[in-house]
Amino acid sequence: MENIDTTLGNVNIASIIIFFAFVLLTLWITYWAAKKTKTTSEFYAADRSISGFQNGLALSGDYMSAASFLGIAGMVSLKGYDGLIYSIGFLVGWPLVMFLIAEPLRNLGKFTFADVVAFRLKQKPVRIASSTGSLMTIVFYLIAQMVGAGSLINILFGLPYEIAVIIVGFVMIAYVLFGGMLATTWVQIIKAVLLLSGATFLVILTLAKFGMNPIALFDKAVENYGTVVLSPGGFVTNPWDAISLGLALILGTAGLPHILMRFFTVPDAKQARKSVFVATGFIGYFYILTFIIGFGAMVLVGQDAISGFDKGGNMAALLLAESVGGQFFLGFIAAVAFATILAVVAGLTLSGASTLSHDLYVNVLKKGKTDEVGEVRVARISTLIIGAMAIGLGLTFKGQNVAFMVGLAFAIAASSNFPSLILSILWKKFTTKGAVASIITGASLSVILIILSPTVWVDIFGYKEAVFPLKNPALISLTASFIAGYLVSIFTKEDSAAEKFEDEKLRTYLGIGAE
Repeated sequence: MENIDTTLGNVNIASIIIFFAFVLLTLWITYWAAKKTKTTSEFYAADRSISGFQNGLALSGDYMSAASFLGIAGMVSLKGYDGLIYSIGFLVGWPLVMFLIAEPLRNLGKFTFADVVAFRLKQKPVRIASSTGSLMTIVFYLIAQMVGAGSLINILFGLPYEIAVIIVGFVMIAYVLFGGMLATTWVQIIKAVLLLSGATFLVILTLAKFGMNPIALFDKAVENYGTVVLSPGGFVTNPWDAISLGLALILGTAGLPHILMRFFTVPDAKQARKSVFVATGFIGYFYILTFIIGFGAMVLVGQDAISGFDKGGNMAALLLAESVGGQFFLGFIAAVAFATILAVVAGLTLSGASTLSHDLYVNVLKKGKTDEVGEVRVARISTLIIGAMAIGLGLTFKGQNVAFMVGLAFAIAASSNFPSLILSILWKKFTTKGAVASIITGASLSVILIILSPTVWVDIFGYKEAVFPLKNPALISLTASFIAGYLVSIFTKEDSAAEKFEDEKLRTYLGIGAE
């Protein structure tokens, strides 16, 4: 291992000051938002007052998680060109969201994606099933973020893991509990601006070492590590694995509850489309930056030093920041990485709370008959439940390799949420039983197959060979979900659902009656 002179792992005063400045600013925003958050529309959807550009920035903030920033930069630094497979998958999902989902979702829904699936079907069974898929996605995503937060702060600030998880939990609960969607949106916007500007500055400092010429950087990487770093096929060698992973990342984006929820914050479908367009631009730009950061770390820090500090390469971007910008710049990037986790966890918590309160409490238990004050109260209680659960899961999974959980969250979203969402919008003969079968098949199969896959069966349980050969189950579970939805709908005709399809079409494409 190369010896590397780094202050990473020691208490960094700069990162602590910058992080607390971020928390104080966002808590002040929460205080401001709390005064404007009284009704259900204000709590769940910021009273539909967010502009397309603001929502696009918030969407990119919600999506550019610490896993994207630290994980992809680390993957590129160790695997070269092939480390880009995740960023390409994450990015390609967005045009699909823009052309297929953004407009119908905004016109048909109220607060959650279950509103859309249940629009012309029987409310109770569809909402129970879709809540199951949504909550499973949110829980797996939350575990990955909370464990990441604890490990990151442990390395950055020198704080014990447990205290780090509890701090993240309490600050995130404060955002959602008091400020609802308005506070969460502004936290996302500030975090997106910080992350994009920090990553841009890091790339400028890195390229300055190579005469601002990225080709010179890639040439140096080839000189040090050979042409293999610019060749595909080093990371995912099995083509079926590549297809399955690609499907999970692309279609999972269109099924993530906390992303879909953001489309209800804009005034109309035009602004929903605009927000996806803006988000795609920012996210695409960000992934170009992570590519250069990864190669910069490979050349200026060195692969041995990166993997010696963290086997998965997750600290590559931070080691590069210290290498090119010193301890203060390391502090800034570290604080931004932590702010990133906070913002994503807040979005997930709000999404989970809306599922529990709006879908299950109001529409299943109360059959749609409830008052605004009661629903907001239940939403806030749900926030405390999800927040406490997030802290508990973060503490339970300490020391576990949870990288697969983000992949699993995307696989569940792609398999359980996406097929039912797209079939309910586009297919007249889709029935309630078909929707339930599609969601349950996709959700259960994706979890069972990931347990039987090499990621868990071999890497975690320690068996020699996996029962299911693919690392990501989306290829099988997504296909099975579509087939189940189709076959069950064919055998269980529902005349009332078919009759309401024409009304749904009018609202989908013209926005007549949209809230």
